Amino acid sequence: WEIDQIEMAVPLSPEELLRKRRGIFKHQSQKDAPMFPGADPREFWQRAEDRNKTTAQKYNNLGMAEYEAIEAFVRWDGTMI
Repeated sequence: WEIDQIEMAVPLSPEELLRKRRGIFKHQSQKDAPMFPGADPREFWQRAEDRNKTTAQKYNNLGMAEYEAIEAFVRWDGTMI
């Protein structure tokens, strides 16, 4: 999501990011390759971690607090992307 679309942002510490990765490993459907990988060949956890770190960097670039990662949330409007 772009910064202006994010409705809730939850900062993650390095320990919380590692805990999230371990949670992904325990979820069978997302353990290896994502179901709909598109052109990105990385495993799901790698994509999720990179996305969270990139979001944190965007917030930092705006002058906000620096975090290891940020989990972003947007309210689902019922339509598919």
